[in-house]
Amino acid sequence: MAETIIYAARKIITMAPSRPEVSHVAVRDGRILGIGTLEELASWGDYRLDDRFAGKVLMPGFVEGHAHTMEGTLWRNVYVGWFDRMDPDGRVWSGLKSIDAVVDRLREAEAQMTDPEAPLAAWALDPIYMENRRVTRQELDQVSTTRPIGILHASGHIMNVNTRALELAGLMKPGVNHPGIPLGEDGLPLGPLYGPDAMTPVGPHVGFDRALTDCDERGLRDYGKLCVRAGVTTCTDLAARLTDDSVDMMLRVTAEDDYPACIVPLRVFFGMSAEEIVDYCVSLKPRSTERLRLGRIKAVADGSIQGFSARLRWPGYYNGAPNGLWYTAPEQMSDLYHRALAAGVQVHTHTNGDQATQMALDMLEPALKAHPSPDHRFTLQHCQMADAAQFRKMRSLGMNVNLFANHHFYWGDEHYRLTVGPERACRMNACRTALDTGVPMAIHSDAPVTPLGPLFTAWAAVNRITASGRVQGEAERISVSEALYAITLGAAYTLHMDGEVGSIEVGKRADFAVLDSDPTQTDPMALKDIGVWGTVQGGRVFPASAL
Repeated sequence: MAETIIYAARKIITMAPSRPEVSHVAVRDGRILGIGTLEELASWGDYRLDDRFAGKVLMPGFVEGHAHTMEGTLWRNVYVGWFDRMDPDGRVWSGLKSIDAVVDRLREAEAQMTDPEAPLAAWALDPIYMENRRVTRQELDQVSTTRPIGILHASGHIMNVNTRALELAGLMKPGVNHPGIPLGEDGLPLGPLYGPDAMTPVGPHVGFDRALTDCDERGLRDYGKLCVRAGVTTCTDLAARLTDDSVDMMLRVTAEDDYPACIVPLRVFFGMSAEEIVDYCVSLKPRSTERLRLGRIKAVADGSIQGFSARLRWPGYYNGAPNGLWYTAPEQMSDLYHRALAAGVQVHTHTNGDQATQMALDMLEPALKAHPSPDHRFTLQHCQMADAAQFRKMRSLGMNVNLFANHHFYWGDEHYRLTVGPERACRMNACRTALDTGVPMAIHSDAPVTPLGPLFTAWAAVNRITASGRVQGEAERISVSEALYAITLGAAYTLHMDGEVGSIEVGKRADFAVLDSDPTQTDPMALKDIGVWGTVQGGRVFPASAL
């Protein structure tokens, strides 16, 4: 018989309704054998008492319901974001506060490159903080006119490139007619590229030779380190290509004895017809393992609000910018929903703007009438601009929502003054409305758009503090207990995994976040500052200090 280990802790927050707090948890074969007192658990027979967590607080391992493992790969490129940020090895990179500072950091990186033709790739650019000014190819030409350069925006929906990159992609010519490729007065592309249709042809020339949302083998391992540092034991990869090669790689890496997380990758709805992607995901499902769950689809309806590529209903953007882009046409979304429901394949749909959310609702309702599915759990991801009527419609359709709570901090001030204006900014990511309406809800980081860190995400949903320190949308704040549920069982529910993870209960996977202090007894403003000692995943212990 496998060894039974009983862990003692200062406190164990179980999320189990029958016993919400206990002092000990017993683990056998990577699963939870029982919770309670030491005396109660000793009745299972021989055991080994492990008191390494005696001064710590255990919670269910955090479930990140919207992130991208590509962050592990992106850190090998140049970080040019606005905010300070920690890499997988624990180094904190300072944020850059001007376009000149971005150019300077690129020059420093370029000076260290030895191959004169190698591309220079960077990520996390956020020009909305820099007077919302477009970064042109001429500015990137100051770094190099012979080396292709590409910078992925923080949103992941826009890329800026230099002249050489456009030349290599065959786009440096007059007459380019694409809504995602703005032109200058000379009739040539300016350098920004909006949306996957515009970015994909240039990507291979600027160091993004894989799909923009994919990670490689080293990146997947580095991403595992980020998970441990954040207390995450189950994490989505919410827009992967999932080619045969990448699936084989992910199966191999996640099967390694020291891989610390369960990854749930969703095949993104690009480059395949609805029929092809549904059939492909059906074929992937049987290949799922304990640490790699396959067979779900991610659709993308529109772009990003701060990138002005999201689709908004009237009155549109506060600053008068034109409406954003449809990444998936309504008829394509309808076809996908019909086929996925018929095949029993779950679809998560990115909708940032309220017009995109309405499109998804309008397409799903007739699909559900044609293919009734009482537990489909189709989930709207981000869903930032949804109003109360749309939440009521989600409830009637049996939908889930995963709201982008981190946006209040990272872009709340800019939404208030520039993108959507005061009233709509205060209702963005309406966690209170979702819960009060009865819509199952998770909250997320969308890493690498914002850093992976569920405790920070919980802090953002509880306090709704912007970067300037204002409370924005006080009426949409939720309690600490509701936020902790959203980053555990709430997120697990959106993945149909609430029977396996998200709480510390008998039979579930032995996944724990090991914390330095108790989030239920901490000042809500200090939630984000709680230290994460590490994780236990499938009964295997991963201290962050050992990374």
